[in-house]
Amino acid sequence: MSCRVLLASPVKQHERILAEFLDSLIRLETNQVKLDFSFIDDHNDHTLLSRFALEHPNVRVFSGEGKADYLCDETTHYWREDLIWKVARYKDDFIKLALDEGYDYLFLVDSDLYLDPKTLIHLLSLKKDIVSEVFWTQWKPELIPLPQVWMEDQYTLYKSRRELLDETEITKKTQEFLQMLSQPGTYKVGGLGACTLISRQSLRRGVSFEEIYNLGFTGEDRHFCIRAAALGLELYADTHYPPFHIYRESELDKLREYKENLTYTKGNISLEQSDLPLFDRSQIHSKPSLIPGRITLAMLVHNESGRYLERVLTQAVEYIDEAVILDDASEDNTIELCQEILKGLPLTLHANHEPQFHNEILLRKHLWEMATNTSSEWIIILDADEMFEDDGPKQLRELFTHASDIDYISFRLFDLWTERLYREDSYWQAHKWYRPFIVRNIPGFQAKWQETPQHCGRFPKNITDLRGGTSPLRIKHLGWLSPQDRLEKYYRYKRLDPNGIYGSLEQYHSILDPSPNLMEWE
Repeated sequence: MSCRVLLASPVKQHERILAEFLDSLIRLETNQVKLDFSFIDDHNDHTLLSRFALEHPNVRVFSGEGKADYLCDETTHYWREDLIWKVARYKDDFIKLALDEGYDYLFLVDSDLYLDPKTLIHLLSLKKDIVSEVFWTQWKPELIPLPQVWMEDQYTLYKSRRELLDETEITKKTQEFLQMLSQPGTYKVGGLGACTLISRQSLRRGVSFEEIYNLGFTGEDRHFCIRAAALGLELYADTHYPPFHIYRESELDKLREYKENLTYTKGNISLEQSDLPLFDRSQIHSKPSLIPGRITLAMLVHNESGRYLERVLTQAVEYIDEAVILDDASEDNTIELCQEILKGLPLTLHANHEPQFHNEILLRKHLWEMATNTSSEWIIILDADEMFEDDGPKQLRELFTHASDIDYISFRLFDLWTERLYREDSYWQAHKWYRPFIVRNIPGFQAKWQETPQHCGRFPKNITDLRGGTSPLRIKHLGWLSPQDRLEKYYRYKRLDPNGIYGSLEQYHSILDPSPNLMEWE
């Protein structure tokens, strides 16, 4: 018996991204399914939806409410409360339409997704009342990809059962949740959205995106999910056919690879991998000169004498097999310090005649090239004021013995203001996010960089297309320990980025806050 499905989406979207979204919709497999489309055109500055409706008889387009600005850029999307609840009203309009016209399912899909052709047929086969297909997104360029589903509250990626958990337990449970979603399967979750199939039974029970007045969570999907659970409905996340999330226009190039390799990726998404591999994985270990388990430390240095270099390298020699150092025209004995502390290890050291830190991207590319030309399987990139916590060397060696299925490892970086206190406020939250510090040395990897003179990143930006994992091991950032350090960094940022083009002026100014909020390092 044929099943009737209404696929619906509120649309305020760039034309190039929307064109890809619509292309994926007409490619959906619909065996035994009568599929109709409904869109709300929320004042788009193009006519793509109306043209799509003219070409396909099963498409309806409705006009949106009053016009309002919606900002998204290459960093993230910026949602205001009024926009969120406008989208909620649009989605509730689709719920009413699906009920009034007797559809068996409502399929709500965000207009920046490219769906695998098998998505709809597969979700229907699960016979769940509410189920979302999982995709992975770098919500900000510097972050690792994360799923659009969660376990509880606003965006908690573990089940707490209202227990007070320590940091180690939270990290372990988060990793278990992400690892679960990295495997093909269908899993019960606490929150979902963006690519959600909803049964008629759920619609009739009263699911809605309307704001729950005494709930402080942001986003209409949270209110939908909590109301659904209160109505006795269960929420599920499926990972067999992950869509591609075109979160930024710059990701359209990656989409091309996704489309070319759909048969390769079906049912096989890896942890933190939201895109396709840039190489043939069967060739990872084919380079004869690579030595399995070998570790290279790569570091950029400049006038480090009397600061933290000695502490950092003294710890590093406990866990590395080789080092590459790029000295940016130091005027002190930094080079001699490196040679002395690393004595006995293979060392490649290059010294610039003129400093180039005003164009950091050149230094980062040069250091990366030096590191990848070594025979090591793994590359660790640390700055001269960064080191692992005390038992880091032992944990790292153990970590590498269990890293056969991942290509990069992410850690949290803590900005220490004293030896025992780190800073935490709205401008200082690096320790809340996992960032890559260790990458597998992969033959044939085509590096792509964030081409900015400052804050360009220590690794190529596309390493997060690889298979990644996280570690609870923490990294200390010592570069803020002394008032003199902070003052020098303040003036350096103001000199190199006076208008805050590559960073945040507010954060630069906050460096000199006389009473910062400090937390105890435990």
